[in-house]
Amino acid sequence: MHPSPPLPETLTAWLESLPEPHILFDRHYRILAANAAYLRQYGQGRPVLGRTCHEVSHHSSVPCDQAGESCPLARALQSRQRERVLHLHHTRCGEDYVQIELLPLRGPGGQLQYFLEKMEPQPSASGAAAGAQGMIGRSPAFQAVRELIARVGPSQASVLLLGESGTGKELAARAVHEASSRAARALVVVDCASLPETLFESELFGHEKGAFTGAHAARAGLVEVAHGGTLFLDEVGDIPLSMQVKLLRLLEGGTYRRVGQTELRRADIRLVAATHRDLRAMVREGRFRQDLYYRLSTFPIQLPALRERAQDIPLLAESLLQRVAPGRRLTLSPAALRCLVQHPFPGNVRELRNVLERAALLTDGDTLTGPAVARALSFDQGARAPEAPGGAAPGADLRSLEAAALRSALQTPGRTRRELAQALGISPRTLYRKLRALQL
Repeated sequence: MHPSPPLPETLTAWLESLPEPHILFDRHYRILAANAAYLRQYGQGRPVLGRTCHEVSHHSSVPCDQAGESCPLARALQSRQRERVLHLHHTRCGEDYVQIELLPLRGPGGQLQYFLEKMEPQPSASGAAAGAQGMIGRSPAFQAVRELIARVGPSQASVLLLGESGTGKELAARAVHEASSRAARALVVVDCASLPETLFESELFGHEKGAFTGAHAARAGLVEVAHGGTLFLDEVGDIPLSMQVKLLRLLEGGTYRRVGQTELRRADIRLVAATHRDLRAMVREGRFRQDLYYRLSTFPIQLPALRERAQDIPLLAESLLQRVAPGRRLTLSPAALRCLVQHPFPGNVRELRNVLERAALLTDGDTLTGPAVARALSFDQGARAPEAPGGAAPGADLRSLEAAALRSALQTPGRTRRELAQALGISPRTLYRKLRALQL
């Protein structure tokens, strides 16, 4: 491997002037220059010059594209232009998502010789559970969503978040807001499903004194509160048809009127909307305006269901346990984790939180066991849930989980059947009947 030519002093001085972490490396991934911001974030007391970028930031001996991630260097060599990707990096604060922007630089012969890489942290996403309050995950489906958010966040484009109930659409909306230039201003949430049609216009646009019965004083609407920031319309599919044309006027022209006022007001807002409904079907049925749909869906993002990112359940469970039982240091046994990962979770992350809170209440010690999680899951057995993937009914799935949990509990040494029944919260007779039914 030939050594790279020395870098101009002006280039290294320019790198030092940049506030974000930057490195310069060659076609063989070797770091030739790194500014102070990069050394603070990734150096961890060790030299970085001469080492490969994937070794320092990923703790990996092979390039990203050989480790299951998209490599910006490989993409730049093919496209010969600037490339952006989202990566999970080892930083001084642990593993965090980072937006990578790579600029290829040509050498004297016109060949791509150097590569300048800029790293921007994504504050509302984490690949670890400890202390995380935003979006959490490491699965490919999660990373795909995070990359879309990182791309659209800095723009002014309207974003439409789609997905089942409980998939974290409000967290995604906050991530879009925090990735934008409006992050220092307000993120105003409008719960469209909870607003009655008679109050919708007043809540959104405000009203003048005497505009209607009970309007004893003028009041600013949520659009006015969101001026300069982001307006998040949650469950936008529930907006009444009579209001949709007024919302469209706001989005098209940036103007609105308070109820009881003729004067036009201007609003500088960035719009993010979310729904679990099929808006295109609603357009076909005449229940949602087509022009409003296209105005909202400039950049649609489909959030995956929890069953589509089951490998994130251990991370999510660890974080959720810190919230549902903040005074306890609860952990999950391997059997408990298996129960959770195998469950289809039709209620997504919201259902996972409920199950963990129940299991915590059913547990006296510091470890949630398989039987405790199976019992917490069984609370919903009477409710009709959507069919599990592969066509298996939820009841059948719960029976298999219960069998796995009982097998795990039976392996605990020194515990009598009576003690086991007591730990499970059932009578010894019920325990014997379940063991016989499951041929245990």
